[in-house]
Amino acid sequence: MSSQIKETSLQISGMTCAACATRIEKGLKKMAGVEDANVNLALEKSIITYHPDMVDDQDFEKKIQDLGYEVVKEKTEFAITGMTCAACATRIEKGLNKMNGVSMANVNLALEQATVEYEPSQASPADIIHQVEKLGYKAIIKDEEKDMIDYRQKEIQKQKRKFIIAAILSFPLLWSMVGHFSFTSFIYMPPILMNPWLQMIFATPVQFIIGKQFYVSAYKALRNKSANMDVLVVMGTSAAYFYSVYQAIINIGEHHAAQLYFETSSVLITLIILGKLFEARAKGRSSEAIKKLMGLQAKTALVLRDGVELEIPLEEVVVLDTLLVKPGEKIPVDGEVIEGNAAVDESMLTGESIPVDKNIGDALFGSTLNKNGFLKMKATKIGKDTALSQIIKVVEDAQGKKAPIQRLADQISGIFVPIVVGIALVTFLVWIIWVNPGAFASALEAMIAVLVIACPCALGLATPTSIMAGSGRSAEFGILFKGGEHLETTHHIDTVILDKTGTVTNGNPELTDVIVEPFVNEQQFLSLIGAAEKQSEHPLAESIVRGIQAKEIPLGSVQEFEAIPGFGVKATVDQKMVLIGTRKLMKQNSVKFSNALSIMEELEGQGKTAMLASIDGQLAGVIAVADTIKATSQKAIKRLKAMNIDVIMLTGDNERTAVAIGSQVGIEQVIAEVLPEEKAEEVKKLQAAGRKVAMVGDGINDAPALALADIGMAIGTGTDIAMEAADITLIRGDLNSIADAILMSKKTMRNIKQNLFWAFAYNILGIPIAAIGLLAPWLAGAAMAFSSVSVVLNALRLQRVKL
Repeated sequence: MSSQIKETSLQISGMTCAACATRIEKGLKKMAGVEDANVNLALEKSIITYHPDMVDDQDFEKKIQDLGYEVVKEKTEFAITGMTCAACATRIEKGLNKMNGVSMANVNLALEQATVEYEPSQASPADIIHQVEKLGYKAIIKDEEKDMIDYRQKEIQKQKRKFIIAAILSFPLLWSMVGHFSFTSFIYMPPILMNPWLQMIFATPVQFIIGKQFYVSAYKALRNKSANMDVLVVMGTSAAYFYSVYQAIINIGEHHAAQLYFETSSVLITLIILGKLFEARAKGRSSEAIKKLMGLQAKTALVLRDGVELEIPLEEVVVLDTLLVKPGEKIPVDGEVIEGNAAVDESMLTGESIPVDKNIGDALFGSTLNKNGFLKMKATKIGKDTALSQIIKVVEDAQGKKAPIQRLADQISGIFVPIVVGIALVTFLVWIIWVNPGAFASALEAMIAVLVIACPCALGLATPTSIMAGSGRSAEFGILFKGGEHLETTHHIDTVILDKTGTVTNGNPELTDVIVEPFVNEQQFLSLIGAAEKQSEHPLAESIVRGIQAKEIPLGSVQEFEAIPGFGVKATVDQKMVLIGTRKLMKQNSVKFSNALSIMEELEGQGKTAMLASIDGQLAGVIAVADTIKATSQKAIKRLKAMNIDVIMLTGDNERTAVAIGSQVGIEQVIAEVLPEEKAEEVKKLQAAGRKVAMVGDGINDAPALALADIGMAIGTGTDIAMEAADITLIRGDLNSIADAILMSKKTMRNIKQNLFWAFAYNILGIPIAAIGLLAPWLAGAAMAFSSVSVVLNALRLQRVKL
């Protein structure tokens, strides 16, 4: 057993008594490598002494979970500046993951963001910030990101100033370089520009003042036993600068011109800073979706306090405040109508262009637009809890998570710099020994070109910029991907399972058919039926009453009422005996209904729920209620089939209704009368057959299947639990969003592959060309800057995708 012993503490939730603490203590002590374990119930904390080569924190966490308890963790997002390439992101990630108490750290180069999951008893945000700064970067908690946004703007301005100064100082050096070529002999060359000491005066500020950021970053990288792009830049430009200084010194008093490379180092630094400036601006644009969403929020709210109307900043609104919303104004926060009515444009939230009528009791969502009425509302959700804030959070999370395809790029970037340094040294030796023996200048030029052309920036930006642009654009279409991995997986889907109620259908039953006997007055019939059903609490009764009231038919007066569970209702309305319900109810009350049986069967064959109604013991008519099909369902299913995707309906409803609904929308495969737990089993069966399954649902009963499917899609009009279990939320509730999500996944993956191809191809082609001496160092610098910018610009094309 190892002699090294460590101590760790874990915060534990779920303990209810001393027996719980004892149970955990005993369980931990039984683990191999654990010397001692002490669990404190009052502090909900355990202190464990252990041998780290035999057991670690993850093992303790699993053991505690197996015993039925949870290790408390917190997740914090940090904005990070100072990263220059994928190697920087990898270095920060590794540094954070090595910290005690940190269970997961994910660093996104394109977003300049780190997401860290940690145990609060062992680590804190301050510790994490200190670790990032120790690695040579700057971090700030994202809740305080306004400071970071200001910092980034200042950084862009600083880089811009540096570029202008570097360009002014490098221009005479570039002019002197032009004089070396025979084909540019027509350009006038002032003799003074060939003076090595004047060239040094121009080059030195560029190398050590403008280029100081590269030296600092390279030093910190090497101090932490890693290498990044700045190591390549520093090696290349320093070699060129110091060799030129050496040449200037040894050629003092000589008549022939020294072989100087001051222009190489200066122009390289100038071009790299220009590339960083373009990249920073482009990366700012790639978060445009979140900025647009944030920009939708109202800035102020009109609140009613103590009978006085006050206009206050949005941040000062509190839950249960009474707010006033005038026509043409944005609704400030989520809430409920308590007075008035209006048509509200919710297109920013749902994608639907038709305004929604809002009356007393209806839900309102912050940032939607009141088109024409005056509303008095009660605030129910503010700040981070509003629907818009939740959407922004999902988009940010998706942009911050890595897609599996990015792991390959990260692994390559992590080992890339040392390999390039090795190739550069080999290039130098091959040139000075074999290609051009003794020609130090030629060997140096080839080595510098290799160092500069090999920048792995494009490789590191290839995936995250596409994920950012793709998930941001999807959000504008009302499709929220919860992570980059889901954006990648979705394009593999070959089978879509649809829940029926609330997914294919609207989820709200409506009165669809009223068929009365010849001797019955329809208006009087509906007046009696509506009055009787108004007393019932059954959902179908509510649908019937709603349908009758929509026809503006006054309801009769009820003298007696009785609900008969499983059969229907019995009531006395306007002194008439009214029965509404099943065949059994009619038989029990000796009502003859044989002539209505064929009508009932026909209605039921259409997926409707048919009920018989009698007045004073005589059959008066048949009424039918149905959950109507969404207007877009049939077209959406046809579209999925055209994409060679199998569509299956999975429902707990009876088979006849399910088959009828399926036939109306074009679904041949219908699995009916399925319990919630059986839905997940059906998903498993398809996965076992090698299918990539997307489950689309909206209810609590769909949650297990949504979680189990390769991709779970929750209808945004459904329950919070369904949305929590799903990987994608379709805000509009329109099934066309399924095909849109798959198409956005395909377009994003194609964009990522294009970026990776060009990033790899650029390095694979560029390094050999530089090594054989066909690429001047300054051209290598320009090409390197262009490669990073081109990758970002290609990713930004996703923001113009039309579906």
